[in-house]
Amino acid sequence: MKELIVGLAGNPNVGKTTVFNQLTGMHQHVGNWPGKTVERAEGRFKHGDYEYDMVDLPGNYALSAHSMEEIVSRDFIVDDDSDVIINVVDAANLERNLYLTVQMMELGANLVMALNMNDFAKKKDHIIDIDLMSELLGFPVIEVNAKNKGGFEELLTTVEKAAANPIDSSLKLSYGDELKEHLGELQEVIEQDEGLLDVPSIWTAIKLLEKDSIVIQKVQQSRMSSKIMREVDKVAKHLGDVYDEGAEEVVANARYAFISGLMKESVQRPAVEKETVTDKIDKIVTNRLLAPFIFIGIMFLMFHLTYTIGAPFQDMIDQGFGMLADFMAGYIANEYLRSFICDGIIGGVGGVLTFLPIIILMFLFLSILEDCGYLARAAFTLDIIMHKLVGLHGKAFIPMILGFGCGVPAIMATRTMENESDRLLAMMLVPFMSCTARAPIYAVFVGAFFTQYQGVMVTLMYVIGIIVALLVAAILKRTLFKGMSAPFVMELPTYKVPSLKGVLLHTWEKVKGFLRKAGTIILVCSVVLWILSSFPLGVEYGSEHSVLGMIGNVIAPIFAPLGFGTWQAAVAIIAGLAAKEVVVATFGTLAGMEGDDEDGLTSLLQDTFTPLSAFSFMVFALLYIPCFAAIGAIKQETNSYKWPLVMCTITLVTAYIVSFLIFQIGGLAGFG
Repeated sequence: MKELIVGLAGNPNVGKTTVFNQLTGMHQHVGNWPGKTVERAEGRFKHGDYEYDMVDLPGNYALSAHSMEEIVSRDFIVDDDSDVIINVVDAANLERNLYLTVQMMELGANLVMALNMNDFAKKKDHIIDIDLMSELLGFPVIEVNAKNKGGFEELLTTVEKAAANPIDSSLKLSYGDELKEHLGELQEVIEQDEGLLDVPSIWTAIKLLEKDSIVIQKVQQSRMSSKIMREVDKVAKHLGDVYDEGAEEVVANARYAFISGLMKESVQRPAVEKETVTDKIDKIVTNRLLAPFIFIGIMFLMFHLTYTIGAPFQDMIDQGFGMLADFMAGYIANEYLRSFICDGIIGGVGGVLTFLPIIILMFLFLSILEDCGYLARAAFTLDIIMHKLVGLHGKAFIPMILGFGCGVPAIMATRTMENESDRLLAMMLVPFMSCTARAPIYAVFVGAFFTQYQGVMVTLMYVIGIIVALLVAAILKRTLFKGMSAPFVMELPTYKVPSLKGVLLHTWEKVKGFLRKAGTIILVCSVVLWILSSFPLGVEYGSEHSVLGMIGNVIAPIFAPLGFGTWQAAVAIIAGLAAKEVVVATFGTLAGMEGDDEDGLTSLLQDTFTPLSAFSFMVFALLYIPCFAAIGAIKQETNSYKWPLVMCTITLVTAYIVSFLIFQIGGLAGFG
């Protein structure tokens, strides 16, 4: 069987990942690019006589050196190992998408275009002459429908033909006689060094005119370096004299002129654009007055459905672990081994896995909101608040939204921010977002104290996280990270019905991570907690006379002003540093969740907390130091121990102050 290495490239929100999911299904894995912290999605599948190794490249608008994602994409495209690049474009926004296409043509990439969402283009009365467009571009253009796999067979057949007969896509580029002539002069000098011909000379010439730092560094290693750079200065000066603009602007204008000509020849568009369904919905959803309330309403509905639908399944799993503990206890004679299996492992890990239905549903709803195009609107909506009131780049809210899932990829997502100060500040704020690891904590506490208001309480936790993050950002922006950020421009994707397969795959990826954590970190923590709860031998299991109880008693007074100055709460908070789910595992272990005491965890919480102190504890668990993995991610992203320590200090102090105010003011108001 022949192997094909194929890259999927395109702008964000064009359906690229849907194409990837449809083709690779479950045969995919996510890791990092070698030597980089950028996420790499790779999948395998077979078609005819070929075995495909498909790589989903980061979604980019350009191939400059402005971000690691763009560098990774262009490095892959020029890599000799890749056979074909499938350029996925949104037919309804073709002109904007073609800017990336043109830059890949400059690289001479062996391209096949997948024209997706043509049904949306037709609704806007955009009629694309696909054959003519293919002829003008010089490479195949295939109409596809990523959602139902329409056109996929033709796409793959075309990819296989393109792999067998690769083409230099730069040949059809036409940037006007003036620019073409001077690029040609520059190319002649570049081509005198064969070491620079691993990529088309036209691309190197363009990048030198654009002052691309990576290409300049590469050329400086050449024996022709001084001659090339003199020619670059000469051409740049001449273009400046002729066009009265910098060379970068001249190149960009030439690209847009090529795209404009291509569109004029091959696309019929109405004189006045029709208002689309997306435009009509956005008049309401992105309305400055209504948008924040719509956001809160959608979050509330999501959490209400999550807990309403998930509760019966949660009870079933809880009963299942109780029956398992009963069953195991009947076959284990040794008292300590029985306690280790039933209290330590089943009580700890089982206490967290009980909340698996909640986790699955939450990831499912978040995937649907992302796939249908709403999460981008949420970021757009809150840009106004973040930029005007806080002084922080609105783009920072995108990592914050990702933080609702997991803090680690959210911290990695701050790389898209150009300003280093804003990027560092965004990292400081991500831990305040209510990641799904905290969901078991909310579930167990609202189940014990706020049964009638589960959706309201969980929504409130998410809102508190956002409000606190914005307040902390306002303070830090005026102290540690001074300076106003520039407004940002982001693309709002077209609303679409989410792909069932894509949503399920996204959900499975996240759930798999949760299960992996339950089988490793939480299991290890549960074992350690059991040991600390059982020693010294002879003491009552999980009592304050155990090692765990002694540790808790030393720490507990620190948390007394917050309303939960008990040793049980103290050890749960310390254990939660490993992973927030371990907070529940700790209470589960202390409760000794055996089959004869299915309500043991709820009873322990009701004996340890009041409703007010329970709320204070939930807020503290939301805001205090994130898990070790998130701390490690900040260390990796900043290559320094300073910023993880700064983040730990900020989150701990904030959590203490907010929980202190909640408990003390709540007590004065009579809620105690």
